[in-house]
Amino acid sequence: MRRVRVAARDGRWEIAVDDRVFDVDHRGVGGATASLLVREDGGPPRSIDATVTPRAGGAGFDVLLDGHTLPAALVSRFGRRVGEAAAGGSGPQQVVAPMPGKIVKLLVAPGDAVEPRQGLVVIEAMKMENELRASRAGRVKAVKVAEGQSVEAGVLLVTVE
Repeated sequence: MRRVRVAARDGRWEIAVDDRVFDVDHRGVGGATASLLVREDGGPPRSIDATVTPRAGGAGFDVLLDGHTLPAALVSRFGRRVGEAAAGGSGPQQVVAPMPGKIVKLLVAPGDAVEPRQGLVVIEAMKMENELRASRAGRVKAVKVAEGQSVEAGVLLVTVE
């Protein structure tokens, strides 16, 4: 669990993750994807792409950042999750393609039990392979794609209940 604070500063973001502060310049590159230029403590900038996809039923969202899928939720300053009915989320987790790409490998099949952060599917996008993971424990209800299939951003890949 990390505490993240985001503040707008002169057309940029100042993002504090726990006690580390980053200066971030951002540009939208289509859909829910942004290109980030991240600088920590005045050091050299690093380029990172980030894609945010909402989960079904308002159960938070997933952030694809630097090749990793991170589950996230907004929490009010009073400690309550914003837009969620329960602390762990409710309803099925719907894993969608964060950007256009090709399905390289399916890591699960319908009926498989999965644990939090377990890999579900590997998608190749922009010459990088990204493993999309489960945000919580459950059972795979459906796999909607096949290996080798090309997909557009936002296409449903896997449903976990």
